[in-house]
Amino acid sequence: MKVDLFDFDLPSDRIALRPAEPRESARLLEVRAAGLGHFRIADLPGLLRPGDMLVVNDTRVIPARLKGRRGEAKVEATLHMRIDGRTWAAFARPAKRLRPGDRIEFGGALSAEVVERRDGGEVVLRFDRADDALFQALHAAGEMPLPPYIASKRPVDVRDFSDYQTVMADRPGAVAAPTAGLHLTEALFTELAARDIAVHRLTLHVGAGTFLPVKADDTADHRMHAEVGEIAATTAEALNRGRAAGGRIVAVGTTSLRLLESAVDAAGDIRAFSGATDIFITPGHRFRTADMLLTNFHLPRSTLFMLVSAFSGLERMKAAYAEAIERDYRFYSYGDACLLHRVEP
Repeated sequence: MKVDLFDFDLPSDRIALRPAEPRESARLLEVRAAGLGHFRIADLPGLLRPGDMLVVNDTRVIPARLKGRRGEAKVEATLHMRIDGRTWAAFARPAKRLRPGDRIEFGGALSAEVVERRDGGEVVLRFDRADDALFQALHAAGEMPLPPYIASKRPVDVRDFSDYQTVMADRPGAVAAPTAGLHLTEALFTELAARDIAVHRLTLHVGAGTFLPVKADDTADHRMHAEVGEIAATTAEALNRGRAAGGRIVAVGTTSLRLLESAVDAAGDIRAFSGATDIFITPGHRFRTADMLLTNFHLPRSTLFMLVSAFSGLERMKAAYAEAIERDYRFYSYGDACLLHRVEP
């Protein structure tokens, strides 16, 4: 499909620079075949049925944006995918001046060797420490990796260390937040449990590639960056049992949905999963897992807007976004949310 089909105009003042407070006060646009409904995140339990199942992403965002020096030259690096305990793929600037064997010092607290240079400004860095010691050093040397449409408008500050983290965050490794999950709170989980709505966890470590623009003219020519994820066997079994009993799967975020769709087999059963996925979902994709999707409002021409258009229909999503803009909904990572119902292609 032509990428131009996924374009729309968004006034810059609709881009949220801070999240709603409290989190569950964010607005919620329900999108279904019968039309649109205007709610708040706090209304979510009442929009679901007993037996439904929320699937949330428990990844934890790390301070993945680093500023350092190679000799006298300044270098910036944004980690985007873990390769092993001490090795990460990263987007670097200026990448063209880096060579394998170069050493980059990040503020005296952390250093890394360039072991590979790839296309598109990507390099592979091997750090001088691994695992928990590396994460501790990143917290000392790094910044929270706010998306460009926020970071270009204001500096990252201490509030972002909590604002840009979900209450489910547990397993460190993401370099972008699973932003639909930012709306959820412990109080909301208590209400969901009271209505017999289960919450299940999976992990997809969101990469910086989620913000990369689609430069191709046609979706068939776009290459997705891989992200690493895991679904436990017990989680897969619980979801399959819940569906068999008539419950609906509500994916919280495009990250949860992409991993579910990566883990489903030909018979429609969700399986345990551990590894990388580069699944690219566009209109025409037949979903076999989630019945509903809780997600934020996404960038024009982005892979995420393509995914929601596949889930609920391109024309329906364009109409929903137009109404959201007209009614002053707040967009992107710190913005409001949609509750989408799946339509079959």
